[in-house]
Amino acid sequence: MPLLLNGQDDAALAEAARRWAAGELVALPTETVYGLGARADDDAAVAKIFAAKGRPSDHPLIVHVADASAAATFAAEIPPAAHKLMAAFWPGPLTVIVPRRLGVGTAAAGGQDTIGLRCPAHPVAHALLQRAAQAGVMGIAAPSANRFGRISPTRAAHVVEEFADLSDAALAVVDGGACDVGIESSIVDCSGLSQGGRAVLLRPGVLTREAIEAVIGPLGERGGHSPRASGTLEAHYAPRAKLRLMPTEALRSALAVLGPELTNAQRTGNTLAVYSRSSLSALWPEGVRHGPIAHRAMPSQPRLAAHELFAALRELDATGVPLIWVETPPDTPEWEGVRDRLQRAAAAG
Repeated sequence: MPLLLNGQDDAALAEAARRWAAGELVALPTETVYGLGARADDDAAVAKIFAAKGRPSDHPLIVHVADASAAATFAAEIPPAAHKLMAAFWPGPLTVIVPRRLGVGTAAAGGQDTIGLRCPAHPVAHALLQRAAQAGVMGIAAPSANRFGRISPTRAAHVVEEFADLSDAALAVVDGGACDVGIESSIVDCSGLSQGGRAVLLRPGVLTREAIEAVIGPLGERGGHSPRASGTLEAHYAPRAKLRLMPTEALRSALAVLGPELTNAQRTGNTLAVYSRSSLSALWPEGVRHGPIAHRAMPSQPRLAAHELFAALRELDATGVPLIWVETPPDTPEWEGVRDRLQRAAAAG
């Protein structure tokens, strides 16, 4: 079982930094999700991340740094667009992809000539990264602390559950409480390799496209030369249950078909989970009794929905249902990050 460390305990922070310096794994809280971290300048340490997650080694990781000056350890240059974004949104839920310094962070970058950098805003993460820098570790490679392709963790308990088979010597988990944001950072490619040379939004988050464009101007379109980026596979963030994403009317129609079957079947336990902004009574066919369905209400505010998304999917998945039906979020810019995660989770089925 992984070692659980209290993020408010100074001795625990020192132990985490010591482990990182020694090339070991330590999971850390950020404002987005918990990350599975190892020193980014040590390819052997980074290999432990790929092995623990079951993640392909050519799928790049994000390197977390204490501040903009630490980014120079890994960046061959910081293009103007990246400079502007870092000044506007660091520390915070933004990753910038920039040209990588030769010979540094090769494994973390998945072998690419670019590297993703982020300065997290979580106070425990910030304290940990400062401690690591004092120990000579200038950056921590940290993808989400879960098995590859599965639901990202937003609490320390999620990480312990995911890696329960690892010993306390193999993994320490720093508990910093529940993550405030709840979905991964927005990723902007500033390397200049994308079509037209403009910065490109590779992964949306709670930091919207409009907010990014307000700082650096219009974003370009992703092209064939765009670098690979963390969390951008078509299928990702998936529960064990098959997740289906449906517009409101399609969800209502599906329940109308399934409702009588669920009601008439003499089953014990839930056979379906529904995660929706609409109430179950508004979706359920009139005159049909509620069947054995696990329901959770999705918040109507996009930031609140992002905050609880992964925890809600984990909760519904834990009921053991084979199916999770999710009402499609609105097609508006502020919902883009939540829609992206749900679409990728649905693609995994």
